[in-house]
Amino acid sequence: MPGKGALSLPLLALTRSWFLHMVDPHAPVLLVVAAFSQHAPALAWGRQQLEQGFGPVALASPIYAFNQTKYYEPDMGPDLRKQLLVFRRLVAADRLADVKQQCIVLERQLAASGDYPEPRPLNLDPGVLELGKFLLATTKDQAHRVYLRDGIFAEVTLRFHAGAFEPWPWTYADYRQPLVLAFLQAARAFYRQCLLCGAEEARP
Repeated sequence: MPGKGALSLPLLALTRSWFLHMVDPHAPVLLVVAAFSQHAPALAWGRQQLEQGFGPVALASPIYAFNQTKYYEPDMGPDLRKQLLVFRRLVAADRLADVKQQCIVLERQLAASGDYPEPRPLNLDPGVLELGKFLLATTKDQAHRVYLRDGIFAEVTLRFHAGAFEPWPWTYADYRQPLVLAFLQAARAFYRQCLLCGAEEARP
């Protein structure tokens, strides 16, 4: 018999059902993966593998010089080039950690192939874009990051305010560039079209 003040099992189930009906499900989000390497074939391989796993790319940024930091040079070498890929198929909002784990597997697969001399010839950084923000997944904890699961954290890298994406004090330097901000603005317009159409994917 339940103690004083405790809910009976039927009442508890009813309360849970009521609560779940009060919480709206989160809309699917737009998957964005930033790929960088000094090797053009490695970037092409990464895109091919990602498309096999997540469907066709809808938008691709121009490839740009990733020279805002030297943090990756010991493992990846100099003269890194970076490209952002937006996928046509939307994903569930809680899949970011899974996607990051899949990207880590792909990175290790290419590194183990022996096709390149660097320990890490390709870096794949996934994120998700919503109407109000852009998030990136990371394995590194910081005060402004939230733990998801399996060693993966999420960071709100940009917020959408007054009609444009804006950086935070912790935003990576290359995500502050006009080229990247303009590309993500176009990606947001594409995502908004998906939501307005009520479709899991749309054409740019």
